[in-house]
Amino acid sequence: MTKDVIAAIIERRSVRRFTDEEVPMATVGRILDAACHAPSAGNLQPWEFYVVKNREMREKLAVAALNQEFVATAPVVIVVCALPELSARRYGDRGRYLYAIQDTAAAVQNILLAAHGYGLATCWVGAFDEEKVVRLLQLPPGRRPVALIPLGYAAEEKHVVPARRPWEEVVHIIE
Repeated sequence: MTKDVIAAIIERRSVRRFTDEEVPMATVGRILDAACHAPSAGNLQPWEFYVVKNREMREKLAVAALNQEFVATAPVVIVVCALPELSARRYGDRGRYLYAIQDTAAAVQNILLAAHGYGLATCWVGAFDEEKVVRLLQLPPGRRPVALIPLGYAAEEKHVVPARRPWEEVVHIIE
């Protein structure tokens, strides 16, 4: 079951409590397919995704995420990695330091929205020890972890809409 994209954008919330219910790998696959359809500079797709189901490894990732224990409680953690040198080959430093990060951020947003469309909960975790994650997952050289995404069924309902800055502060129209 998928939802209207605008509704998904507005309704999606970060969740930090998950049930133990397993997420079907077919669903994880569809979510990652959505990630792979994110836009990227030059269509280089400078990303890789590591799907962590192993409980012990999820617990270690939670420690690497500055002891955010909820990371380990999700049945799946997707580690999104940028490939900065892939972008740098075409775009130099701008590709290395900006485009690769922008592109993976677009892929992360697709993961969050696709998961919501499948009735799953997520949280975009950016606070973690990057080098520790590299060591834990034994990532090949050139992979930069940029996000951990716990994925599962919510054990809590989030109805409160977080405050948003008013349009007058964030939208500037140049005529």
